Amino acid sequence: MPSGSALLCLLLLHTGAHGFGILPGKSESHLEITERAVLNATVQVCRAIAQAEGTDFTSPAQPFTVENVAVACNSPQSSKTFRQAIQLIILRNVRVDIRHALNASFHFDDESFIQGRKIITAGLQVVKASNKQENYEAARQKLGEILHPLQDFYSHSNWVELGKLFPNPNLIRSDTSVGNLTDESTATCRSCDGDDCTNNILEVIINEQILISGYFGIVPLVSTKPKGKCSHGGAVDQTSKLDPKGGINKDTFSSDHGHLHTAAADMAVAATSGLLEDIRGAAGDKQFLQMVGISRGSSKALCFVVDTTSSMQDDIEAVRSVTSSIIDSEVGTENEPSVYILVPFNDPEFGPLIKTTDSAAFKTVINTLQASGGGDDQELSLSGLQLALSRAPSSSEIFLFTDAPAKDTYLRSTVIALIERTQTVVNFFITDSVVVNRRRRRQSRQLSASDAQLYRDLAQTSGGQAVEVTKSELPAAVSLITECTSPSLVTLLQAARNPGMAHNFTFRVDETVTNLRVYITGSSITFTVISPTGESQQSSDTSGSLISASQSVGNFQSLQLNKQAGMWEINMVSTNPYTLKVVGQSSIDFLFDFVEVSQGPFGGFDVLDTRPRAGVNGSLLVSLTGSNSATVTAVSLVESGSEEIRGVVVPQGSGNFLVQVDRIPSVEFSVQVKGQDNSSSSSSSSVIFQRQSSTNFRGSNITITADSNSILEPGTPFSVPFSLMTNGTGGNFTIRATNSRVFDSTSPASLILENGKRANGTVTLSAPLNTPSGSDVTLTIEAEAPDRSDTNYIVLRISIVNTVTDFTAPVCERLSLQSNCSENCSLSLWSVSVRVNDGADGTGVDRVTLKQGNGTMNTSLLSGNENITLVFYNSSCCSPEMQLQVVDRVGNVGSCSYSFREGSSGALSAAIRVTLSPVLCFIMVVFGLHKLTEVGIK
Repeated sequence: MPSGSALLCLLLLHTGAHGFGILPGKSESHLEITERAVLNATVQVCRAIAQAEGTDFTSPAQPFTVENVAVACNSPQSSKTFRQAIQLIILRNVRVDIRHALNASFHFDDESFIQGRKIITAGLQVVKASNKQENYEAARQKLGEILHPLQDFYSHSNWVELGKLFPNPNLIRSDTSVGNLTDESTATCRSCDGDDCTNNILEVIINEQILISGYFGIVPLVSTKPKGKCSHGGAVDQTSKLDPKGGINKDTFSSDHGHLHTAAADMAVAATSGLLEDIRGAAGDKQFLQMVGISRGSSKALCFVVDTTSSMQDDIEAVRSVTSSIIDSEVGTENEPSVYILVPFNDPEFGPLIKTTDSAAFKTVINTLQASGGGDDQELSLSGLQLALSRAPSSSEIFLFTDAPAKDTYLRSTVIALIERTQTVVNFFITDSVVVNRRRRRQSRQLSASDAQLYRDLAQTSGGQAVEVTKSELPAAVSLITECTSPSLVTLLQAARNPGMAHNFTFRVDETVTNLRVYITGSSITFTVISPTGESQQSSDTSGSLISASQSVGNFQSLQLNKQAGMWEINMVSTNPYTLKVVGQSSIDFLFDFVEVSQGPFGGFDVLDTRPRAGVNGSLLVSLTGSNSATVTAVSLVESGSEEIRGVVVPQGSGNFLVQVDRIPSVEFSVQVKGQDNSSSSSSSSVIFQRQSSTNFRGSNITITADSNSILEPGTPFSVPFSLMTNGTGGNFTIRATNSRVFDSTSPASLILENGKRANGTVTLSAPLNTPSGSDVTLTIEAEAPDRSDTNYIVLRISIVNTVTDFTAPVCERLSLQSNCSENCSLSLWSVSVRVNDGADGTGVDRVTLKQGNGTMNTSLLSGNENITLVFYNSSCCSPEMQLQVVDRVGNVGSCSYSFREGSSGALSAAIRVTLSPVLCFIMVVFGLHKLTEVGIK
């Protein structure tokens, strides 16, 4: 078994854990099962794309890793987002054991097969609908959640004991039978023979192929089960102490049916692969890769939030210019943005958000932006930014252009919450506005100090820049955008001083770093740069050897440093506020999440959706990206005054590290990681590296919890209960609930809290009936202390899906098959015409794809019937087989195959072949147990 699961002893530390094993050892866990399946599925998709494009594909070496699969997919620059996507799926999978530990349906316990299947199929609809709307973050979250019960089915039921060779394909279909089920009165088990539970399932259950699972309960003297029923088993399960004693779970090798653990884990991997194949079929290959975080170009989004009032014409022209420059120079390269996003704003409107992967379409949209309106000085800049933060991929870089103060300053804390949760960098380009005075003369007007400070504060929190320039200087300043679009951009150092003061900053540059740059904002600043060799260059020296290029515009300075590996210094001198950021390009970077001890029955850790608790010890999960041999040597929380809180680093394997710190600061801090990498080819010694988070964080004494795994249906009120507690001074706490789509909502304006006690509230949302299925809404619930000294929040992404009633894939009907094939196949052709029908009650055919065959395919809708698509395929007789994949509008996937071959007598004969479902085919191939045979139909 692969050693070192990603989060093995982090996520559910208990020997009696409920589900596949989660402690280090020989047993396989949900973590390993999920990662194996995702990596395998990704390799299959990348191989298929390479074959379709006629390019070579080199399979990565076993065992697959995030890094070598990204390289095999010709997307090494995606290794960070690939790991980020897999980790989110895994964390949501394991969270089920923490937040739904005693819900039998999430684990197929208590013979809850119908309810468990409903969780999977309803969640699968969310994944497919989200992918169709390119809401990949929502798709990943729901995918992780439904993978948990899917995998538990094989450990908690008797599917393996029944001698099944393949996973149960009906777990992901609502219109079929899960299996041969029994009722509550039917006995299923006998007591184990001491510690031997090998034969505790009754023979009649096995012989009649009856599907059962074990009962589970953790409360002594209270937990019970129907007479004669099997138990889950294990030290925690109190029902296993009742007759019939023992259990049937296969979670680990030491479980009651641990002798079947490997078979159950392999079956779970195959079932996970089958589910992923179904999602792939519904989404398409390239969209599937985006869901798992892989793109052929840059993994970054290019996101603009633009003030469109009448004074912004010059700014809009600068946005057009930089957009054209990026698109013209980067399309087709590894720096091409994966998605383009635009959010216009003015007053009284903002949006709509425009999101596309089509660079030409985005350029057209940018070119149609018009500057108009703007009756007062203030605009809805934070509303536009909130919308962008809620829809852009995590760890994006956003560029906001304005010459006006924010009208919606009440969204300040909401925007900060979204910045912290998404770890997105926001850069502000603030220009002077041109107004006409009473004498009808045009004059320039700058933002007031307080108005500009809001933008500076948000930029500092995110690790971005607040660039303040005149409109004539803006074109020079936007060069920053092109520098920030590299997918391999890493932060080596960032700091801010307000008020300004002299300070000596140090940062390490390692051998993997290229394109080393320093960004400074502020006024009246002098500095001295000192290289690792001791050579220095002052800001006034234009002929030194350390700074190869320097640009200064407005309050912004950009320096290009000549690379030297080692420890650098920069001595900053100013009495005015300033910010300092050092960046470069490198494959080595890190991801992290704050985690806390779970209060559930099994202990363990859960990833926070809020700020961590201030003033007490805390934990982080840190993951390295870009190298299989890199390791973390130190992690620190760096406060705004440069005080460092060092953590204790505990390796978890697979590039993951649990970090425990004695205190979470209540002031702003960033996360700094130091480590070494032994894989460098440029040096015989190890590479010593340093990285720092762009985003700043802070702790809070307010605890806020909420959990909403339900699906919001348009037109139906949707409730989100939440709970507050404070470890500080009690009183009347202000409550703010905002959502990214400005849906109608209700929530309490305040809650009264006492120290150490909880208070509860509910937010109710309602989405309009015309809200597209597969979209999502980001709900931010905030709580602010009575003296406004402390704030915390929780950010929830809620999926919006219409009720689905179509569960049947489209079917194919051959209309004609013709050929003039001869012995010389290259000189002859064959063709087939097919009618693809989604049925009278279907949602309609969404896509027909040629999965096999070298010919050409054309499709058209049948006149007057959108549920029928006509397909015409034409091919050389040298390619006698073809296969279609057909998908309807809610993601039901089917396939059909046709072939024309020369018969043994010399006469030509046609065979129409129908394959097994794509999912079952894929499962069988992955499982490696059977060669598919196709059955001829007359």
